[in-house]
Amino acid sequence: MVDHEVWKARFRAARVSLPGWAREAPQRCVFRGNASGSWEIYAWDRDTGEQRRATARDEGTWIGLVDPTGEWIWWFADEAGNEYGVWMRQPFGGGPDEPAVPGLAPSYPSGLALGTKSAVIGRATEEGVEIHIVDGGAPPRTIYKHREDGHVAGLSRDESLVAIGHSEHGDSRHMALRVLRTDGSVVADLWDGPGKGLDGIDFAPVDGDQRLLVLHERRGRPEPLLWDPVGGVERELDLGLPGEIAADWYPDGSALLITHEHDARTELYRFDLTTDALTRIETPPGVIAAAGARPDGAVEFSWSSAAEPPVVRDSRGAVVLTAPGPAAPASVRVEDARVPGPGGTVHALISRPATGPGPYPAIFIVHGGPTAQDVDMFRPDVAAWVDHGFAVVQVNYRGSTGYGSAWRDALEGRVGITELEDVKAVRDWAIAEGLADPERLVLNGGSWGGFLTLLGIGLYPDDWAAGVAAVPVADYVAAYEDEMEPLQAFDRSLFGGSPEQVPEAYHRSSPITYVDQVRAPVFVLAGENDPRCPIRQIDNYLARLAELGKPHEVYRYDAGHGSLVIEERIKQLGAEIDFALRHLPDPPS
Repeated sequence: MVDHEVWKARFRAARVSLPGWAREAPQRCVFRGNASGSWEIYAWDRDTGEQRRATARDEGTWIGLVDPTGEWIWWFADEAGNEYGVWMRQPFGGGPDEPAVPGLAPSYPSGLALGTKSAVIGRATEEGVEIHIVDGGAPPRTIYKHREDGHVAGLSRDESLVAIGHSEHGDSRHMALRVLRTDGSVVADLWDGPGKGLDGIDFAPVDGDQRLLVLHERRGRPEPLLWDPVGGVERELDLGLPGEIAADWYPDGSALLITHEHDARTELYRFDLTTDALTRIETPPGVIAAAGARPDGAVEFSWSSAAEPPVVRDSRGAVVLTAPGPAAPASVRVEDARVPGPGGTVHALISRPATGPGPYPAIFIVHGGPTAQDVDMFRPDVAAWVDHGFAVVQVNYRGSTGYGSAWRDALEGRVGITELEDVKAVRDWAIAEGLADPERLVLNGGSWGGFLTLLGIGLYPDDWAAGVAAVPVADYVAAYEDEMEPLQAFDRSLFGGSPEQVPEAYHRSSPITYVDQVRAPVFVLAGENDPRCPIRQIDNYLARLAELGKPHEVYRYDAGHGSLVIEERIKQLGAEIDFALRHLPDPPS
């Protein structure tokens, strides 16, 4: 018997994010927490220990931060999860909310950089991207505008330089960098050419240092670079680590905090910029969702593993921040599988139920993104499927991050088709290994994973007993027409143009193209206000299923691309599990 209270308790257990702090007042912090039943922004004064909830909205709040002075909390106010709104702010100690930048119309957020005197705001609309600067109480000034996608990457410590990422060359998956003065004049450009992206992280955190920390892909994977846009000097940092790198500054600018992702786990290092010494920071095996170096030199990080729930720790061994109430019940560890695929070895993560030997009913949960990866982290949804007797298989298909630029970009030109070849290779391996029962296989995912689910049950109709797709792309042409402009730019980069320019590519990769081949019953979960996978294109697919008499069910909810409300997430997952159990055949006797 399944203990339903256990799997639900993993969702209901309160969690907190890594706190961010004010540069000039590091005792003043903000973090995200769900103790109220939905994810909201909280203020935390480390000196007094006082915590208070700064936002309280029915739909939850997904972005919040404290300004460098520690005087103001900024948070993004969208409507019912549609990601379209304005920045608000409130005093750190509490008080009424007010528009942070009066005069700016609602938009999709496209980066934010806060100084002690200035704020730089990125906005994405149907007309493209705009970047504005606000000096004190003056009206916002536009310093950059372009039809193609872009975002704010940083504001220099003296607040004289602004870094932006842009795709004026037409490829938002591999951006270029530009540094502007606050009057909008260009200081310098940096671009590594087609297929090689640059990601601006932030300017050096000390006065008089105008270097920008950048991640480049010159050797086929993200690695750090220090760029002085005024002096025109670049310094590549070859760390000799086998996986992919993220980086940030230590507060005194003497070193970089390196996050190393390899084999679905995370390590932390300190890289000394004077001696080039790379020193490992001890952390448990698992995944670090976020990390930051404090002014006193301690590194704080949010950690979890597939078996153990999240905790915020520091490099000295202390627990930094805990959520109220009992911790989430533990789950099972993941196993690594490496499967030969058509484009190289595919890394997959396996979670087995404690119900005896296989073959088990199995659910293949394919991740979204597609520029993301499945890792050894705590996931209440995965644990719930395991509790119900399923083996869970997570596949880091071509298109995933964590395995180099070539692996990440291999889906371009064959969108969806490439990823599903890798999923199929792992599916066939799982059956051959005796892990998965070929008659009781579910394909599942959300967002890009939902897209792959609907495409997969159409392209490989004999491989799956059920399809469970959350907030999917279902009709790619209609999705492109209705989605927000930054995602249109992403799709143009991915497909090589718009649906008008390359109609065959969109037709080949659209799930609705193959809907007549679907044999498995289909469950679709859809957000009414979703700007990423809009509702009309999902309705098109559902109408076609109904016209063809294909068995299907739909769960609609009044929010956007996912819900920040815990009980709603429990309802959604419960409906998905119930659908799978009702439609899978009974196990052989």
